[in-house]
Amino acid sequence: MADRAGAVTFKGNPLTLVGQTEINVGDSAPDFKVSSTLVDDVRLADLKGKVVLLSVVPSLDTPVCSIQTARFNKEAKSLGKDVKVLTISVDLPTAQKRWCDASEVQNITTASDYKYHEFGDKFGLQIKELGVLARAIFVIDRDGKVTYKELVKEVSAEPNYDAAIAAVKKHG
Repeated sequence: MADRAGAVTFKGNPLTLVGQTEINVGDSAPDFKVSSTLVDDVRLADLKGKVVLLSVVPSLDTPVCSIQTARFNKEAKSLGKDVKVLTISVDLPTAQKRWCDASEVQNITTASDYKYHEFGDKFGLQIKELGVLARAIFVIDRDGKVTYKELVKEVSAEPNYDAAIAAVKKHG
């Protein structure tokens, strides 16, 4: 896939997304490996049979990413055992754990794309100019199909939480 110049903006400035492909509603979600700790990994394939909400953020240590992750943590409590919420950033797993502990986040799993860069590459969400992932939400059904996608055009803006949660509940 070619670079997607201007696919997102940061404070109005256009940025370029890079990666193998752009994943859209109706596509089969590609398997990927991300790090849950410095030595442990999580694969999408590990979550087969569950509805998965992927909350993608540039960095947990920024205000909007913090708000987004805390909101999905709160929502996750009522989504049931067959729903897995996975927040992905390029923050080191140790930084993610520190943030989760400080923010009392316990209902979601955080994972890092820092080591393999598989997720950003396979979903076309790597921001070339910043070295982080673009803000996005994906809902993947039990069969591995993408049923909801929101690529947040302005990286500093929040996603549509209500639409994402409604998409999860439709399949959960």
